Amino acid sequence: MSFLGEEIGKLGFGLMRLPGSNEGKIDIEQTKQMVDEFLAAGFTYFDTAWAYPGSEDAVRQALVERYPREKFQLATKNAAWINCKTREDAIEQYKTSLKQSGAGYFDFYLLHNLGDSRTKVFEDFDLWNYFLNEKKAGKIKHLGFSFHSTPEQLEEILTAHPEAEFVQLQINYADWESHAIQSRACYEVARKHNKPVIIMEPVKGGNLATPPESVEKILKAADPEASCASWAVKFAADLEGVITVLSGMSSLEQMRDNLSYMKGFKHLTPAQKKVIEAARVELAKIPVIPCTTCNYCSKVCPMDIGISGSFTALNMYTLYGNFASAKNQENWLVAGQGHKHASECVKCGACEAACPQHIKIRDELERVAETFNV
Repeated sequence: MSFLGEEIGKLGFGLMRLPGSNEGKIDIEQTKQMVDEFLAAGFTYFDTAWAYPGSEDAVRQALVERYPREKFQLATKNAAWINCKTREDAIEQYKTSLKQSGAGYFDFYLLHNLGDSRTKVFEDFDLWNYFLNEKKAGKIKHLGFSFHSTPEQLEEILTAHPEAEFVQLQINYADWESHAIQSRACYEVARKHNKPVIIMEPVKGGNLATPPESVEKILKAADPEASCASWAVKFAADLEGVITVLSGMSSLEQMRDNLSYMKGFKHLTPAQKKVIEAARVELAKIPVIPCTTCNYCSKVCPMDIGISGSFTALNMYTLYGNFASAKNQENWLVAGQGHKHASECVKCGACEAACPQHIKIRDELERVAETFNV
């Protein structure tokens, strides 16, 4: 896609899950190989963040120090809500990113993970204006934000900040109609505001690379040679107004698979769209807790249990069987948002009286506590 005169390939290299060496550090040599093959295939967009341990430093070694600066686009992010007590702390985070990456400037700079209480931090520190001034100074070419919350909150942010040039959203076929993620609704809000979209989590943290067997059968019947991940990435890339689709690649094998079907990407055929819809419908048949994340329960919970976040994590484990991923989700959606874990439920029942879906919340919270040992 052409974005403000710049040609950007439909595949972006997400640098959150880089390959690791035996010592637990990022494998720079393999990362260099991945960078080389990515650029050789004609793709140019790299996505890192201050909050990704070691990633900005790896980008400097594997990319910035080895290629002319004009040959690639580099994106990074500011997470002012992480351990920043003052505006100066948040600005120092930005300066650290410039130093660690050695990039000189950022093609895309994002306010990281707006939504809920995190949005207010950027407002209180007046960071929109600070980064707009950095843009005028040539240190940032394009300013936008990433987002993991409700379409209503996205509407508020885009209305308040028309200066945002783009928005980065979690979009994949599993979450397209999800009550918890609301991918489609968020995408439609962004398009209503004429904002180009960068897509993250097209393979849902790797879960759609190894979907449930019933879903895999549908995809393999349609194309035995295509990876399950390829269907997910192509679903995202097919959407209108998409700048690029980020894939968090962790190995040369994943890189080569992505390049095999994204180089010279063509839009999905009607038949291919039907296959993906069949896979989505099949995935939706798997019984999960019918939580719509309305959060009426949390409003009456005397213990401030992270009920909907707990259920989202347990549903992820039920669907994909990836314990580590689901456990991380539980930690982020519960403790990470300032709520208490399922084990602290006092079983008062106020939540069940408020639940429109009539979920046996106390029983389900017991399952969450047992499953994740929280």
